[in-house]
Amino acid sequence: MILEAVMLQVKPGIEEDYEEACREASKFISSMKGYISHELQRCMEVKGKYLLLVKWETLEDHTVGFRQSKEYQEWKKQLHHFYDPFPIVEHFENVPL
Repeated sequence: MILEAVMLQVKPGIEEDYEEACREASKFISSMKGYISHELQRCMEVKGKYLLLVKWETLEDHTVGFRQSKEYQEWKKQLHHFYDPFPIVEHFENVPL
């Protein structure tokens, strides 16, 4: 399993619209092969800052399967205009402790 982590900064004054758009767009990501789960966290200290965490079975399920799909085009259309600056997506793997 890999964890996709994205720190998001939403343009001021449209945070509620963004959260609703995320609820709607969730159907696109959750329908994908290799998708496990996702959550959106709102920062308590910085208005408009969010953390998106998505669990995938493999890196390719996200970078190829989702990113090259028609579902991603819809996700992008519904969400990408909210961000400033555009976010950096990073992937993490568990370290056994």
